[in-house]
Amino acid sequence: MNFVEARLAKVARNGDRNAFAELVELYKDKIFHLAYRMLNNKQEAEDAVQETFLRVYTNLHRYDENQKFSTWIFRIGTNLCIDKLRRRKNTYSLDAEMPDGEGNDYYAMLPSHEDTPEKQVIVSETQEQIRRAIETLPEKYKSVVILRYLHDMSLQEISEVLDMPVTTIKTRVHRGREYLRKRLEQEDQVGSTNPVHM
Repeated sequence: MNFVEARLAKVARNGDRNAFAELVELYKDKIFHLAYRMLNNKQEAEDAVQETFLRVYTNLHRYDENQKFSTWIFRIGTNLCIDKLRRRKNTYSLDAEMPDGEGNDYYAMLPSHEDTPEKQVIVSETQEQIRRAIETLPEKYKSVVILRYLHDMSLQEISEVLDMPVTTIKTRVHRGREYLRKRLEQEDQVGSTNPVHM
């Protein structure tokens, strides 16, 4: 796939709009999901997708064909989202609605077990808890946790996307996970009047 994308990028750089349209088609959904998970706002995520492709188009001459195209475009998209989060000054909306089906992606972070009716109740509550916990993650942990667990990227890939050493990424993934665990434990204690527990 990387060879195809590198070729499309090269052709697009020489002015072929169809090649660029193919790159957009390949990545628009992936970038939208990344942006939505980071920003938790549909309109902002859509804006981030447009801005990402605008930056990709205007910077195609900087793309190094020896690098994976996916790494390059994810770096642009992630940095854009981080900039948007910084401009927000860390005011996260905890009740922003999630589009249908998005919650299932957050649940993918948890190990799956048998699906009893009781479990289904816990699953929907857990999805909501995880969504809220991710939204409150400090900015530096949020991007690595989303890339690691929701985009299933390796530590090396995240290191390339964020342009940071793997050791830093490993530390941030660990601390982000700890933050989520503590946050979920707090929520569990608050909701301990409910007879159904995890």
